[in-house]
Amino acid sequence: MIEAREWEQEQERLSEVSAKLEDRIGEIEPEIEGLNEQAVDIRRKFWEEVSVSTSTNEDFEESVYSIEQQEALLSERERSHQNKVRKYHKLKRLSESPYFGRIDFREDGTGFAESVYIGVSSFVDNDGLEFLIYDWRTPIASLYYDHSPGRADYETPNGSISGKMELKRQYQIRDRQILNVFDTSDTIGDELLQQVLGGAADNRMKSIVATIQKEQNAIIREDKSRMVIVQGAAGSGKTSAALQRVAYLLYSQRDRLRADQVVLFSPNPMFNGYVSTVLPELGEENMKQTTFQEYLERRLGQAFALEDPFDQMEYVLSQSSDPGYEARLSGIRYKASSGFLQEMQRYVEGLERGGMKFRALTFRGRELVSAERMRELFYGYNASLRTANRLAKLQEWLLAEVKRLEREERYAKWVDEGLNYIDTEQYEEAYGELHQERHVFEFSEQYAAARARLNGTRRLDEGDFDFSERQEAWLRKDLAREAFEPLKRGVKRMTFVDVTALYMQLFDQEQSPESDRVSSEAGASALPPCWNEIGRQTRAKLERGELYCEDATPYLYLKEMVEGLRSSSDIRQVFVDEGQDYSAFQYAFFKKMFPSARMTVLGDFSQAIFTQSTELSGPDSPLVHLYGAADTRVFRLNRSYRSTREIVGFTKALLPEAADIEPFDREGAKPLLIGAESPKQKAELIAAHLKQLQAEGFDSIGIVTRTAAEAREALEQLAALGCQDLKEITKTTPEFKKGTLILPVYLAKGVEFDAVLIYDASANAYNRESERKLFYTACTRAMHRLTLFCIADPTPFIDNADLSLYDSAAAAQ
Repeated sequence: MIEAREWEQEQERLSEVSAKLEDRIGEIEPEIEGLNEQAVDIRRKFWEEVSVSTSTNEDFEESVYSIEQQEALLSERERSHQNKVRKYHKLKRLSESPYFGRIDFREDGTGFAESVYIGVSSFVDNDGLEFLIYDWRTPIASLYYDHSPGRADYETPNGSISGKMELKRQYQIRDRQILNVFDTSDTIGDELLQQVLGGAADNRMKSIVATIQKEQNAIIREDKSRMVIVQGAAGSGKTSAALQRVAYLLYSQRDRLRADQVVLFSPNPMFNGYVSTVLPELGEENMKQTTFQEYLERRLGQAFALEDPFDQMEYVLSQSSDPGYEARLSGIRYKASSGFLQEMQRYVEGLERGGMKFRALTFRGRELVSAERMRELFYGYNASLRTANRLAKLQEWLLAEVKRLEREERYAKWVDEGLNYIDTEQYEEAYGELHQERHVFEFSEQYAAARARLNGTRRLDEGDFDFSERQEAWLRKDLAREAFEPLKRGVKRMTFVDVTALYMQLFDQEQSPESDRVSSEAGASALPPCWNEIGRQTRAKLERGELYCEDATPYLYLKEMVEGLRSSSDIRQVFVDEGQDYSAFQYAFFKKMFPSARMTVLGDFSQAIFTQSTELSGPDSPLVHLYGAADTRVFRLNRSYRSTREIVGFTKALLPEAADIEPFDREGAKPLLIGAESPKQKAELIAAHLKQLQAEGFDSIGIVTRTAAEAREALEQLAALGCQDLKEITKTTPEFKKGTLILPVYLAKGVEFDAVLIYDASANAYNRESERKLFYTACTRAMHRLTLFCIADPTPFIDNADLSLYDSAAAAQ
């Protein structure tokens, strides 16, 4: 704490800055209202202010000028209004808590130390010469996060600035009053961090700009590498740092990066709502947020019923007695692998020589163009053309052929019959549309002619209509056009390519006892065990119009490779959370889908609970190889801020690879293991413990189950025992809410609770080694309390945990 006189001086300065903020807000409010009224007035009177005349070409040119001038005026007023509104909201946010940090920095070669106050955005005095508050993203603000008092330097676009930091101070401010002041030699003093981390969990992730640690700041400000990988322990703040990183990039690259050019792939829809307030809290527009499953649904959902990762997880966790279980698991791993990706690439290259599959074009039960004819044309094109280019040429030929056939069909018998069903109103409608078409045509010709003269280009030719001769022809043309429209749309979407047959063809070859290769070609990859059964399962699923989760990305990749990639070149930054849960195949797809983007991947391989999980940063990691080691930077966050020292000590013992995790020094109760003799007694013990936690004031409690079926069971049991306000979280839950939530562990990833109750930590629930990380993930959701319930023997995963790391029910009594 600082001396009383200094405290008074700090409060005086805060009051002065707060008053100036209020004055500025008061100045902007009427400007916003005035600009909005102007824009509304311009919209309302738009056509009153525009003189439109088509009497002569000169009059028409004047009309063009008038419209464009009024459009420009409206756009300018709306832009000004939006900019003022954004500035207003930034000032309002600052007025609540103007700044959180201060450094006094004496630059080398100067005779004075500048006091730099740091907040969520900048605020300059009216004369424009003095920064009263510096945005936390400015280069000089990095000193606050990266250095202690003493020699320090920071990077600017013009080079490095060196000097001496003479003071580092931290504030807690509320309602224009200083609550606490800390002078510290650390990045963020333990006093402030203890208060922040000791609070309750929230239903929204909050900005961490006041408590960013040095290692997080390095992640936030990294702007040189194409790939940034953050391997972070549970609760290490990797997701928070990533969101601040988005805000930093939008600030530092504001002349070339917009929020809609940034996309975040979240683990589930609920997580999107959980993180949705962070960027607006920092004064930035929200980036695009989606899940990879939502993307797949948009691309493939009309053609197939897609299994999602959560249904796949339910199968893996609950269907081990299924006869095809081992083959399914083997198939999941193989279809996610780099080996299958390489096999797919070789397969597509081979299609240039043979094996392409087509669907015939049919119309009213007739085959217009056979699959064989398409195959002949495809392989008749220049052999040097790639598959996608040949298909583009074939598509062009087919569209022309369909248009030719459409013209021929105008006088077919079915069109004659169709004319008989056109009533008087339809004839009148056709006649009226011809009149309207002529009017629009002539107006557009005149408008184009005026534009042409203004631009110095040649005008278009005018046309003419003869209604007496064209009415029936128009009706015939319209009937044929409408009938052929679905066929043309299909050709444009390349439905004539039988991608399903192409994908199934990958699995046609039977594996003989003496062969373990997918093909005889050199370099073909080794097949997984149970290959024949994998192929049978895959084909059967496709024949039912369904796709396994593990097949969706390879199927779409094949479709894109064959038909031509639909890339999103406008996206500049891609963020992938829970990155260990994506496959090598999916990362290769990301690279092709976003060719102009840099990528930030966040994850924890200790929480790799899905069968297809990918190692993030090891020497064999596909992520490191995606853009090459030279263009990849890996960060490791080993300090856990979420849980108490006692909970971290217990969870570390569950995984050998978690040994390096460092807990933040925040004390709490030891994890508690409570045994029961029956499912009924276990439910009663959970209900009693839940009521005790609620009585203690915990309002964010997670009852974490192994599966969704177990979550439904827990809800029914606890509701029957009188527990109230229970909320079941499913894969379709759109929003994370506070309260007592019951959810399977795979939906709890990325979120945290004040207290976590492991619904069933018995040996018969968690016993397979493949489920160790699942159990670890469930336990690491807890901030302050962790309680595990079991029937008979607990899971063997706690065998390596020293008895001193947790209490048992007997010891707690």
